[in-house]
Amino acid sequence: MGLQKRLHDSEILLDLAASDLQGLVQQAVDELVRCGKLSDRQRQAIQNTLAEQGEGELQDLGSGVGVLRVRYEAQDKDVYRCALIRVPEGVRASDHEKVHYVWLIVAPYGATTPPNGDLEPFGWMLHDERFSASIIGANDPMQVLATYQLYLEYVEAPPDERRPSLSPTYPGVAPLETGFASGLIADVRRKLPFYPSDIIDGLNIKGLATILFLFFACLAPSIAFGGLLAFLTDGEIGTVEAILATAIGGVVYALFSGQPLTLLGSTGPVTIFLAILYVSCRQLGVPFLPGLFWIGIWTAALMMVLALTNTSRYIRYFTRFTDEIFGALIALIFITEAFRDIFGGIFGPEVPTNGELLALILALGTYMIALQLSRVRQKPLLTKTAREFLADFGPTIAIFAMTAAAWAMRPIELEHLAVPHEFATTSGRPWLVNPMEAPAWFWFASMPIAGLAAVLLFLDQNITVRLVNSPQHRLRKGAGYNLDMAVIAVLVAICSVIGLPWVVAATVRSLNHVRSLATVRHHARGEHIISVMENRLTPLLVHLLIGGSLLFLGLLREIPMSVVFGLFLFMGIASLRGNQFVDRLKLWVTDPTLYPPTHYIRRVSRTVLHSFTLIQVACLSALWLVKGSSYGVLFPLCIALLVPIRRGLDRVFSQKDLAFLDADENPEEEQYREMD
Repeated sequence: MGLQKRLHDSEILLDLAASDLQGLVQQAVDELVRCGKLSDRQRQAIQNTLAEQGEGELQDLGSGVGVLRVRYEAQDKDVYRCALIRVPEGVRASDHEKVHYVWLIVAPYGATTPPNGDLEPFGWMLHDERFSASIIGANDPMQVLATYQLYLEYVEAPPDERRPSLSPTYPGVAPLETGFASGLIADVRRKLPFYPSDIIDGLNIKGLATILFLFFACLAPSIAFGGLLAFLTDGEIGTVEAILATAIGGVVYALFSGQPLTLLGSTGPVTIFLAILYVSCRQLGVPFLPGLFWIGIWTAALMMVLALTNTSRYIRYFTRFTDEIFGALIALIFITEAFRDIFGGIFGPEVPTNGELLALILALGTYMIALQLSRVRQKPLLTKTAREFLADFGPTIAIFAMTAAAWAMRPIELEHLAVPHEFATTSGRPWLVNPMEAPAWFWFASMPIAGLAAVLLFLDQNITVRLVNSPQHRLRKGAGYNLDMAVIAVLVAICSVIGLPWVVAATVRSLNHVRSLATVRHHARGEHIISVMENRLTPLLVHLLIGGSLLFLGLLREIPMSVVFGLFLFMGIASLRGNQFVDRLKLWVTDPTLYPPTHYIRRVSRTVLHSFTLIQVACLSALWLVKGSSYGVLFPLCIALLVPIRRGLDRVFSQKDLAFLDADENPEEEQYREMD
């Protein structure tokens, strides 16, 4: 109620073009005078105070919101005046963090002003992309107030009665996310102003470290999944095709997507689905690549329809409950694959060979070096710049160090990256697929299969992008789910024409991309992200390098596979950090008296806490079993079933308990109260 009163009593000033705090205050005061909130006498008094004492201290309230209190001398004790200012380029707060929304409060000395507690909820609401997307796209103050009112109605309404959009429909403002292609158009309009900064912001040392790390982190899964596809499809699709698909998809997505922090590539679920399609085509007597062409074209068409009809808005039903299970599943795939390859050679034979022992050392060495260097930020050694450098380049240093160690032990035979000697298709076929080789009846009979494929890609893409857009990452430039989906639809069509594996948002690589671009603050309770360097340059260069690697296949063959799987292990474990589901799993083996004072532990009973976690464990186990069974083609539907399962929990747990356990973000008062 405090925030509601402040918003309605405040002057809302959108997109003031000020390069510094002093200019921002001057413009805001002029606007308050123009609209009659301040007199010329008060403006002169404020200007005198600013000339003598400066503009004061801009306090960071978190979430890109700050408050600035300006006092001035007045003969009579006037009341305060308040303005909410949207600053697209941002201004620096006293803690050097960039603020995009400023509460400006001007008041005579001695006048009572609103407490921070009345203003902070605006930042918490910005964590909800439903609210922030509409606020970012607001054209006038009326739209801001209307969006706020709709958001209140949304959170107070029962889940079944919540309206799908927060976009106000009062006269003169076109509503967002309603009507054919309106969501896609809104995404383009929202992201286009940030395009220049998306390129410029990547030009720094952190961007360079990210590029080097993610080059190996994205190339390795492409090679690994490509090798797996070559085995599962009898060489119809292999490593070269997987690398080329990752390069093409990544470059196109980095240039045109709504959320370029998301990285594309081959994923476990899509690889398994393609293998199932290969078996199905053989059983039907249909050539695989021509059959994949028709399935892919129909899939691309369906996904474009989903983008144009704003279907991505329904991803709001995928709450933290679903995100945590899906994120844990993908991380588990990486970790188990790494363990299988790292330890398989040791425990398989009765007497391990020197090569198998060296492979174990190299894999664990890669993991340990990357892990320890990623933690060096918290150490008191060296300077802050040196610690940041070692932490950012940790995975790259680990790869080079262990590859050099393998080179030094050259007489010992090791398995290296399975890279072909020349740039060509795995089977030697022409690059373009001939769709006419598929029987005519399959051209339309492939539509039901394409429906399942569209479900898988829709879920895989949107859940990963939702994880990237998580409020805990504190992103500033907004999302673009419909635009992302349209780009993926085009890429699926391109891959199907050339005979490449489909690429989609890769969860582990995307989350590692975000973390590598993040500025992290450590405190007694752990760590939190205070900002992320949002840009298009790092993903663009990463995938250009991946494409360029096809010209230097000989160098890539020098990297031992054990080093690659050590990197897999590091990425899988690193992606679990911040997963609340995993944190709650640890409580099962933790002394209850030593539980951390998180918001859900303080407010939810232990029985409810562990019951909720147990349900997530059961869902994760079911997904894991279906993924590896003969019914793997139904895997997309099993992921979709997480939505009704979560909605069914409303009958098992109270809304209050679910609000704490399944909230989009931890309350600010828990996360940042004692961070310093």
